[in-house]
Amino acid sequence: MLALAELGSEHTVILVGRTKIIEDELHRLEANGTAGFAAARARISITEAPDVIEMTDRPTAAIRGKAHSSMVVGLKLHAAEKADAFVSAGNTGAQMASSVFLLKLHHGLTRPAIAAMIPTLKNPVVLVDAGANVDCSAEELVQFARLGSVYAEDILMRPEPAIGLLSNGEEPEKGNASVKEAHKLLAAAGLNFIGNVEGRDILSAGSARGALDVVVCDGFVGNVLLKFYESVPGLIFSMLASAGIQQELITQTFRGFDYSDYGGAPLLGVKGVSIISHGSSSPYAIKNAIQVAVRAVESRMNDHIGRRLGHAAVASA
Repeated sequence: MLALAELGSEHTVILVGRTKIIEDELHRLEANGTAGFAAARARISITEAPDVIEMTDRPTAAIRGKAHSSMVVGLKLHAAEKADAFVSAGNTGAQMASSVFLLKLHHGLTRPAIAAMIPTLKNPVVLVDAGANVDCSAEELVQFARLGSVYAEDILMRPEPAIGLLSNGEEPEKGNASVKEAHKLLAAAGLNFIGNVEGRDILSAGSARGALDVVVCDGFVGNVLLKFYESVPGLIFSMLASAGIQQELITQTFRGFDYSDYGGAPLLGVKGVSIISHGSSSPYAIKNAIQVAVRAVESRMNDHIGRRLGHAAVASA
């Protein structure tokens, strides 16, 4: 409802799941006199999907055992071009596996990557990969850099985004074997690569070498960093509240550090728009996730990724 109220009348939403449960919730909203319900309801359709993928299910369960889940049914609608994008706050692993299986990867990629937004003192920074891949080769880190660069260009409107490689030091020789090799490859990749960056550079959105728009790392490091980061505002909020600072002032100060402001993270690299939202997403967060999906579709980001990867393949041939 919140998303449709902000989107143009040409946009519609398909709710995929157990029809009875969805209809009961819509009836509840109507009975409560939800503002704009009638206008929004006319732009909503329902597609039945009786199976449920639990958060504890293995990623492959979506394809092998629960083909009638909302995730698989929704992604099939997208793959068949009956929907322009897919948004879910369900099992992340299952969404990644289903997206790769049903939407396929762009040519030249070996893995997809999750792009998450990190609020900073200046402008938000794109973190990629934020959890899709635990172990990555140097070549895959370069692929992630290309994906993150397009996302920053198309969604954040930043021409020639500055890309940093997350490491334990700024020097090229710092880092594990994959990071060291990735540094060499990125330096010759034709991207705006500013070199290694450290964790402290992220919050300031820059290093001694200039501004920072995209941070590249493997999904293990990225997911640990992201979840640690999500806990920091709450800790500081509690400390300030204990010190007697007014809650309204605290809320205003940390307004830009709420993950729900960004809503969802796209799974970059698949031939479509698959948005992964937090499992505990609020209605506000889901609304913003839908907005991310709309921006990705309208900017034709997926086509841009295909072209960028194609040009890279030609250049390296």
